[in-house]
Amino acid sequence: MVTFTHMVELETPHGLARAHAQPVDSAVAALVLGHGAGGGIESPDLVGAAEAARSAGLSVALVEQPYRVAGRRSPAPAAQLDAAWIAVVSQLCDGPLGGLRILTGGRSAGARVACRTAAETGSVAVVCLAFPLHPPGRPEKSRLDELDGVHVPTLVVQGEKDPFGMPPPGPSRTVTRIPGTHSLRSAAAVAEAVSDWLTTQAAIRTG
Repeated sequence: MVTFTHMVELETPHGLARAHAQPVDSAVAALVLGHGAGGGIESPDLVGAAEAARSAGLSVALVEQPYRVAGRRSPAPAAQLDAAWIAVVSQLCDGPLGGLRILTGGRSAGARVACRTAAETGSVAVVCLAFPLHPPGRPEKSRLDELDGVHVPTLVVQGEKDPFGMPPPGPSRTVTRIPGTHSLRSAAAVAEAVSDWLTTQAAIRTG
């Protein structure tokens, strides 16, 4: 599939962010995705999720947090990530993604941001890729409350051998295990999981 992307720079309370928009004709909704703590938007799982979303008729925006745009690899504090993300999604909704129902998500740290801000961004669903349930070897440091705090349909795509743990399914949460660890290197496997889940989300199309 040929992907036509245009990049927009967006001001946030914590610096300039970038959104790489991948629009589709007659979009039924839009998916906004964030990257992991130390990686970028080119990770295989984000590529696979974006492909699945476009194939399902969703426009996509891949977002670079301000710390990445500024050339730093170490992530900003959670409160700054959340504030920047909310500002980006709001501006996308007022601009390139205007009039569309919005799904949010991301990989690893980006998934945590999407969960924590789901209500503020008005997300109709959340897509989590490699959600870091706890630090490796520290199950007592669980972040399950971030997932449980999401009250819209949620997909978690998790590597079977992810050292960051395996989240449990929930009332509105689907957990799909695929081969791999935390890196989720198979874009095709992620695309299949996201595609299968999107076909069940009637609310995306009907509101």
